[in-house]
Amino acid sequence: MTSAEVRFKELRADFGKTASDYGRHRAGFPDDFFERLAALGILKAGMRVLDLGTGTGTIARGLALRGCEVTGLDRSAPLMEQAAELDRAAGVVVKYVNAAAEDTGLPATEFDLVTAGQCWHWFDRPRAALEARRVLKSDGKLVIAHFDWIPLPDNMVEATEKLIEKHNPKWKFGGGLGIYPQWPRDMAVAGFKNVETFSFDLDSIYTHEAWRGRIRASAGVGASLAPEAVAAFDDELRAMLAERWPEDPMRVMHRVFAAIGTAP
Repeated sequence: MTSAEVRFKELRADFGKTASDYGRHRAGFPDDFFERLAALGILKAGMRVLDLGTGTGTIARGLALRGCEVTGLDRSAPLMEQAAELDRAAGVVVKYVNAAAEDTGLPATEFDLVTAGQCWHWFDRPRAALEARRVLKSDGKLVIAHFDWIPLPDNMVEATEKLIEKHNPKWKFGGGLGIYPQWPRDMAVAGFKNVETFSFDLDSIYTHEAWRGRIRASAGVGASLAPEAVAAFDDELRAMLAERWPEDPMRVMHRVFAAIGTAP
């Protein structure tokens, strides 16, 4: 079985450690994301799709619900077990494969669409882009997508990020803009054509409990800290929310971003 540990700079994370929180509390890509892909002609019923870094299957399940034949691929078996449970509840079937995005072991020119949601930064990006091109049919699409919380001065998200950094200085994902200009370059270097992007903002609704679960599921907390350190972080986040942001549920600003490339 492929190692489930991922690395970014000094941070080492294993999302399998937090699979339960990940499956319960991490908001999936919104319907608007899939509708935008459909409006662009990128998503159609009957397509064969490979979802890289599928995690708990948020994109894979959304595609299956829209009539696609989907394979979800990840290095973490516990996350894919959560995905399968969520699939059963949603009434869809997704095939899951334990493998690395850089070396899927899948046949060439097999898929109409390859997706990668909230995971491209964990990959060896040049290799993953070339592998996506290999498994895509001619004129197939690669979609690299994100659904990020957005920190603004003195908002709840910024305060949460500062708390993560306090408890885990190796976590270096704070201050994000939700826009990834590097990803189109990765596509172009790998030979993808007609690269384009889109982004839009929307609010996700989180209860205090769900936000705490969402943050426990993040790379900087449950996926990389010891259990006692996770508990200490969670206690401090709970107290901060109660004191500074007592509204429950809360509206949390997010940004959807997608880069799209066409295989030659």
